[in-house]
Amino acid sequence: MEQQVIISQDLRAEVAAAIDRVQPDRLFVLTDVNTRDLCLPLLKDCFNDSISQCFNVSIFQSFNLITIGASDEAKTLDSLAAVWTALGEGGATRHSMLINLGGGMITDLGGFAASTFKRGIAYINIPTTLLAMVDASVGGKTGINFRGLKNEIGVFNAASTVILDTQFLRTLDAQNLRSGYAEMLKHALISDDAMLCRHLAFDIEHPDLAALQQMVADSVAVKERIVTEDPHEHGIRKALNLGHTAGHAFESLAMEEHRTVLHGYAVAWGLVCELYLSATRCGFPSTRLHQVAQFVRETYGQFTITCKQYDRLYELMTHDKKNTAGVINFTLLGGVGDIRINQQASKDDIFEMLDYYREN
Repeated sequence: MEQQVIISQDLRAEVAAAIDRVQPDRLFVLTDVNTRDLCLPLLKDCFNDSISQCFNVSIFQSFNLITIGASDEAKTLDSLAAVWTALGEGGATRHSMLINLGGGMITDLGGFAASTFKRGIAYINIPTTLLAMVDASVGGKTGINFRGLKNEIGVFNAASTVILDTQFLRTLDAQNLRSGYAEMLKHALISDDAMLCRHLAFDIEHPDLAALQQMVADSVAVKERIVTEDPHEHGIRKALNLGHTAGHAFESLAMEEHRTVLHGYAVAWGLVCELYLSATRCGFPSTRLHQVAQFVRETYGQFTITCKQYDRLYELMTHDKKNTAGVINFTLLGGVGDIRINQQASKDDIFEMLDYYREN
């Protein structure tokens, strides 16, 4: 079944239609402890609304709720097993459906749980964070963290429907909003100058949600176009990893040192690093590099590192899934929208990149 991505205009009707499209025998909803309290009431409104009369009423009124811990620290094998257990105890069959209501941790872990339970059941993503809307929920990547490494275990398997509704962003704090915006900035960098200028000028501290919804639609369109061309990341889909080789290393180091950071913050810092490599190796314009670096410093601050941590960051980069034969591969840019995948850098290059990051 082809994935449908819907920019929501009527959440009730869209949820009902997405469920009816699959016609499951049982319905399960996965939340974390935060989205259960803040976002589940909006979803319950869909089930209680009169439009459900057009569909399978019993499914709407008897869904099974599964709740796990919040934050990326809950994206573990233990949480995954808890979801599998709840599905089994709730009588899920191969014809059941899971709705993932939450941020990227929920859509990643829930998608993996659905993809593997009884060799795969249908699932819907309703992302409630900006990061999940523009990144995690779209494109079919699912998985969990394992042995301290981000998204180490998972599969490609797209949700049947993804419903994007910025009304959920009203429940989001400023830090999580900025986290998601980093992925939108990445999409602008791999797209065109006009899109990048809009993103650098947007007031993310006091966002206009109507304007942001259109920007979300544009951002998702960039990702959809690339994923459609390369669904399993054999080529151009690696463009979506801009900022992530360095960013995931920052994120993993932060977890090791018990100073966990939000994914989007790590990506923003990784963008500065990898745009520096882009400038030194591929001719990316220095003016654009400095503009983005300034925006990132003002919006995301800086992850404090010293040269004593360079070797560990380098080691963490060697675990990146884009690597081949132990060689670190980066996605770099020759200019905005000029994508250069499979770019290699030496250890000295990477240490120089980290020097630039610390000094800018």
